[in-house]
Amino acid sequence: MKKLVFISFIFLWSCGEKSSNKDISSTQLDSIVLQQPIKTTNQEVVLLPEAREQVIQWLSYIAAQNEVDQLKNYNLQQTIESSKPISQVMESLASSIPDSLSSNAVRARANVLATKAKVLDQLSHRRQLDADAITEVAGEIPVEFNNFKIQLNELFLKTLEDFEEELDEFKAERDTISTTSDSISAQ
Repeated sequence: MKKLVFISFIFLWSCGEKSSNKDISSTQLDSIVLQQPIKTTNQEVVLLPEAREQVIQWLSYIAAQNEVDQLKNYNLQQTIESSKPISQVMESLASSIPDSLSSNAVRARANVLATKAKVLDQLSHRRQLDADAITEVAGEIPVEFNNFKIQLNELFLKTLEDFEEELDEFKAERDTISTTSDSISAQ
């Protein structure tokens, strides 16, 4: 009986030893994974001059642009550490849209950004980190920020009526110039 207890003790102790060895190897693997850069888009949407004039005074937009620019250069560890500030900045962006830029499309895109940032924060603070999920969501945030900027630009795009007005003005100017040149050549 003593031998059975002794053998059981040795068996349990050796099993515990193997699992701790696995933990050490997974920690080393995690440190390698944590240093991997986040894959994001290299494309950048440029704001129209009219949109740029509006956002230049919007502090939440400037902070969000800064966070997105930094996120493009982060590795997984830096992304995890920055997930809370990113979430707070995107929440601030969504809640502080100026009246001059407020539209359903802009608010929707800001809410998408805030939601993605919250998901990133939640994934980053789980007990079991899922590196692939964190990397995927972190890579989506710059894309969504570009979509947000596209919506800002669309607020300042000219409508068909605006183009027709410009065309009418251009025709009127052309007619005035041709009438003036005809009268000068007749003299």
